[in-house]
Amino acid sequence: MTERSRPDAAADVPGGAPPQPPRPRFGGPMWREIAFLLANFPLGLAAFVVVLVWLTLGIGLSVTVIGLPLLATGLLACRQYGRLERARAAALLGLRVAEPSRLRPREPGFFPWLWTCLKDPVAWRHALFAFVRLPWVLLTFTVVLVLLVVGWPVLPWVARRLSDVDRAMVRGLLSPSDELERRIAELESDRVTVTDTAAADLRRIERDLHDGAQARLVALAMGLGLAKEKLLEDPRAAAKMVDEAHGEVKLALQELRDLARGIHPAILTDRGLGPALASLAGRCTVPVTTSVDLAERPAPAIEGIAYFTVSELLQNVSKHSAARRASVEVWRAEGGGTAGLSDPGGGGRRAGDRLLILVTDDGRGGARLDGGSGMAGLAGRLASVDGLFVLDSPVGGPTRVTAELPWRARTGPGPALADR
Repeated sequence: MTERSRPDAAADVPGGAPPQPPRPRFGGPMWREIAFLLANFPLGLAAFVVVLVWLTLGIGLSVTVIGLPLLATGLLACRQYGRLERARAAALLGLRVAEPSRLRPREPGFFPWLWTCLKDPVAWRHALFAFVRLPWVLLTFTVVLVLLVVGWPVLPWVARRLSDVDRAMVRGLLSPSDELERRIAELESDRVTVTDTAAADLRRIERDLHDGAQARLVALAMGLGLAKEKLLEDPRAAAKMVDEAHGEVKLALQELRDLARGIHPAILTDRGLGPALASLAGRCTVPVTTSVDLAERPAPAIEGIAYFTVSELLQNVSKHSAARRASVEVWRAEGGGTAGLSDPGGGGRRAGDRLLILVTDDGRGGARLDGGSGMAGLAGRLASVDGLFVLDSPVGGPTRVTAELPWRARTGPGPALADR
């Protein structure tokens, strides 16, 4: 058999690969693009008319009590229109655009809601998208309709070029403005978390003082008063009551020390994370090894968050893990990375130096963020300062908790180096 008559034509192609058939010019993607372009006109015309009437009425009535609420309600409707157009672009053009951040008024009430809506840049861009597209959708509808009748040879190419313009408009006007907008929304939400956490801490301190040290001091005052009355008539009974009061004083002092340690331990202020975490490890019911490798100390606020994060994690180890041993490691990740932790908030990797905390135990595992062990609260507290919290706890163990905090330079007086 000659080379020309071989049935195996793949041998004539370099590399032995069979020739690929030409891609069809008319297919599903092209028809979806054409459907998108044809639907542009009725949707675009309706959106243009609605936005024009809404803006005219809203601005014209802005001197009355209904003008500004009308503008705010229309802006909310523009957000919904943008969501519809993003869904249509995803279904017909294959264009996936991230949803903008949700509106979060800083305070409850009508006027904070009104102000938040009126200054929403996302909604105003959606309104601009609806307003400026009328000439374009009229042009694309006419061109595609004409080519469907007389211009089949160039229809795929024209449909692709026109839909590319629509893709650019959707990306430019219907996507989140930038990462800064998303981060601002996250931090505004985290501010509420910080406020709630601070209020809860104040209530806890008040409750501990009222039910603990304050109650003991009241009992102490009453006991000393009774001892004073009995001092002359029954010195032996008075001495016994003074002795009991002395015991109450010791208990009250211990409770006050524990309370002060819960607010901010003196050892953390004076000596840094190394000795403070070693002290925590010594009070844990499970043997804990600590390793703190810090050449300098971070800001006091970051130190405090790191300390209480480890404190709560070690309490969980003592109460829930049934572990035989645990470890705590703290170090600084220098440079622009984040030591491999991903950002669940969608904002990419955090920049700058970071303080890394790793707490592990060999217990039974199965811990979850929604398991009632305080993990969700820890994650929220770290997120409030642009930190990350990653929990890895398969059933059967081991459990690994990695916390990441921004490294912020220490200012003001205090030791420059932390004990290792």
